[in-house]
Amino acid sequence: MNADRIEHFRKRLQDLAEEISNDLAANKDDAGIVELDTSIGRLSRMDAMQNQQMALELRRRRENQLLRIKNAFKRMDKGQYGKCGKCGKPIDEARLEVFPDVVTCVACA
Repeated sequence: MNADRIEHFRKRLQDLAEEISNDLAANKDDAGIVELDTSIGRLSRMDAMQNQQMALELRRRRENQLLRIKNAFKRMDKGQYGKCGKCGKPIDEARLEVFPDVVTCVACA
């Protein structure tokens, strides 16, 4: 992969990391503690707790994606970006366009 394509993917990763960071900052209160208030019924409380758990899981996934992006930058610095972590063959650029933080080729995934 040439230097222009690496810079293209570096920019995509930077934009994606910024988007995720902004999203995490904007939604930090969604996973807060569900207050047990007598004014809401049992089903409303259960619904609020379910929404809380879904927000926590989404936050966990976004934080993991940030870690994958940081690892992609490290692979770029080492000259290993775009190579499969298992077989060492090049990862298809169409796959990198969709998932710029991916580590494996389609065959190894």
